[in-house]
Amino acid sequence: MWYTLNYEGGTLSLLNQLLLPEREEYVPCRTVGEVCHAIRAMIVRGAPAIGVTAAYGVVLGALEGLPKERVFEPLAATRPTAVNLFWALGRMR
Repeated sequence: MWYTLNYEGGTLSLLNQLLLPEREEYVPCRTVGEVCHAIRAMIVRGAPAIGVTAAYGVVLGALEGLPKERVFEPLAATRPTAVNLFWALGRMR
């Protein structure tokens, strides 16, 4: 059974949607930088999934001990037109 994303033990696993439907592969993200890359590279797609992924990116940034601006600004820059991204970041703030 596949899932879009899963958070467990400090790792966010994202279904690599670039490989669908041929392969089911997950990309592990343990830092906010890795989450930013996954959103920017379109590994994660779809407005709700982007929003939830960004929210988990905030969690990972907090676990890294990063200041808020080093978490929220890079995430916001990943997809400037993604409404759910900004909604999620606003809720997390």
